[in-house]
Amino acid sequence: MKEYVIEFYEQADGTQPVAEFLRGLDRKMSAKVFRFLELLSEVGPELREPYSKPLADGIFELRTQVGNDASRVLYFFFVGKRIVLTNGFLKKTQKTPVWEIELAKKRRSDYLRRMEGKK
Repeated sequence: MKEYVIEFYEQADGTQPVAEFLRGLDRKMSAKVFRFLELLSEVGPELREPYSKPLADGIFELRTQVGNDASRVLYFFFVGKRIVLTNGFLKKTQKTPVWEIELAKKRRSDYLRRMEGKK
């Protein structure tokens, strides 16, 4: 049973970067990412390695591996048991690139600013 709602971060132009990223994945990787997202929606912050890992300043990564290919989807938690997916990428290096974490933080700031405007 889902405890948390998964939400795709939406840019000002209406595009959803993570949805676009997921559409570009091969079938096996995509299926595994969606399975892990389902797990994340069930247990939220209780999901730990190897599935999820905290990165920095409230940004987490959903970790998926198929063979030698690894993908990551970055996300944060929001009030009301919401999980907002900010960006996704295929992992090519040992460490998660700093610019991907910074992009997630930037998108979180934008999301929070826009949510504040809806009050």
